[in-house]
Amino acid sequence: MSTTIIENKDLKSAVKTDAAGKTLPSTDFPFKKGQVGELTGAQAVLEAFIAEGVDTIFGYPGGAIMPIYDALYDYNDHLKHILVRHEQGGIHAGQGYARASGKVGVVFATSGPGATNLVTGLADAMIDSTPLVCITGQVFAHLLGTDAFQEVDVINITTPVTKWNYQVTDATEIPAVLAKAFYIAETGRPGPVLIDITKNAQLQKFDYQGYKKCEHIRSYRPKPLVRKEYVEQAAKLINEAKKPFVIFGQGVILGKAEKEFKAFIEKGGLPAAWTILGLSALETDHPQNVGMLGMHGNYGPNVLTNECDVLIAVGMRFDDRVTGRLDKYAKQAQVIHLDIDPAEIDKNVKAAVPVWGDCKETLPMLTKLIESKKHTDWLNKFHDFTKKEVEAVIQDELNPPASDKMTMGEVMKFLNELTKGDAIIVTDVGQHQMVACRYAKFNETKSNITSGGAGTMGFALPAAIGAKYGAPKRTVVAIIGDGGVQMTIQELGTIMQCEVNVKILILNNEFLGMVRQWQQLFHDKRYSFVDIASPDYVMVAKGYKIPGQKVTERANLREALKTMLDHDGAYLLEVMVGKENNVFPMVPQGCSVAEIRLK
Repeated sequence: MSTTIIENKDLKSAVKTDAAGKTLPSTDFPFKKGQVGELTGAQAVLEAFIAEGVDTIFGYPGGAIMPIYDALYDYNDHLKHILVRHEQGGIHAGQGYARASGKVGVVFATSGPGATNLVTGLADAMIDSTPLVCITGQVFAHLLGTDAFQEVDVINITTPVTKWNYQVTDATEIPAVLAKAFYIAETGRPGPVLIDITKNAQLQKFDYQGYKKCEHIRSYRPKPLVRKEYVEQAAKLINEAKKPFVIFGQGVILGKAEKEFKAFIEKGGLPAAWTILGLSALETDHPQNVGMLGMHGNYGPNVLTNECDVLIAVGMRFDDRVTGRLDKYAKQAQVIHLDIDPAEIDKNVKAAVPVWGDCKETLPMLTKLIESKKHTDWLNKFHDFTKKEVEAVIQDELNPPASDKMTMGEVMKFLNELTKGDAIIVTDVGQHQMVACRYAKFNETKSNITSGGAGTMGFALPAAIGAKYGAPKRTVVAIIGDGGVQMTIQELGTIMQCEVNVKILILNNEFLGMVRQWQQLFHDKRYSFVDIASPDYVMVAKGYKIPGQKVTERANLREALKTMLDHDGAYLLEVMVGKENNVFPMVPQGCSVAEIRLK
């Protein structure tokens, strides 16, 4: 197969111009599906996207990826490109898109600092199992290793934070490599993939023979074989249990197994609690949904983790924020662990029965074998703990005394009333995140989007942009603290230019609230560098042609939230809340989940 590498001096010959020298749009591309012929590597990238069903790309151009952007000029009718203001904003937007749509998020960045600006988002996507395909430009192949301008070894930098990465130096590789990239990103336990493409490979012409999706890689098994004997052992334990307890994570959502999960817990009469990434897999008002696990989770699920006799974990990884001290975690229970990733089995918590496989496949097998039961007395024990939590914490959080400052909880109370649990809530990281996850109501899956494992401040604003493109018919509300919003506030420019209809709710307590809470409780109120000053957010938004308002009085809160939600377009609402309000319950670091504190 013959190929032609177009160096810089040959670029003009590849561009069509009129008599005045003005560049004319190409009429040769994009190809019709199935058509073959001479193509550049850059065009092959975009043809792969169309074949994979990509509709939206988040990115920022630069020198090393310019040939792909030049080709994109001819693909505007097929691929929507969202120009972000920073590459980190681009990858978080890609994450929001993937989480809201269930599809692969696609991100472009140039070489050097453009590529390194993706690293935080890659790490976030890796630990939260978010499917992404990131394309980075790279210097010409003959310059690799010479410390050329904006040359960075992006492959070695991103190896720990990607499911797979690969550097392309020859255009003929592009169709097969991208097919492999999409297959790896979205199958099995999803994750981010990065493909680094040298500039010569983008410019190189080759005999394009069409695109074939990848359906198998010899060395990669996305789904482990289900062992029926383990399913049978799990069913036996559940049928014999007096106090069974289900804890579920994002694996239920990623596996598109929400219906199967619901059928499983309803047949077995099983109380079920969620991790923050599992939130919305089961509607929050379901009678068997007993709340949130973990450091700031609900009282009952945490305490009763150490009282159940069978603990059934579905699509979750026993993160330290869920387990507390591992040597005191559920030692009395027989643990059944359902997970698609064999590496998670026995990693943190020893399983009596490991059920490997896709939960969309394993849950129906398990449901078929378990007996129909109610476990009414056991479920009521969770409700009794809820009553204690309401009296000690929730009542004052949602309905504070008139003399007190507004709380984050009462903001969530009114937001629930107005959205009726139908909105996508995108949260940043901090106290507001924990409050939103504790109190937000959800009726539909893929409605809670947050940074779980990495805890990335600055996540919410760009992720909300991506979520709106991933679910354009749904209301998207970004809930952000006054610290996190200042990390990616430049993405207001993306919202302005692209007219993205997202609602931005800033809960301002004039502190880096979660750090301050720890300093108060565990460091004798030595508030070290947690006071944070903010700009006039309403004026900043106005500068980006986004309307907004600031609420300082409780009497104006509900109407202001309604105005935000009813507005046709983006809107920013800043709510001033109590400066030293804390999030409780709380499991102190180094303690057992049963040692959770209500105050």
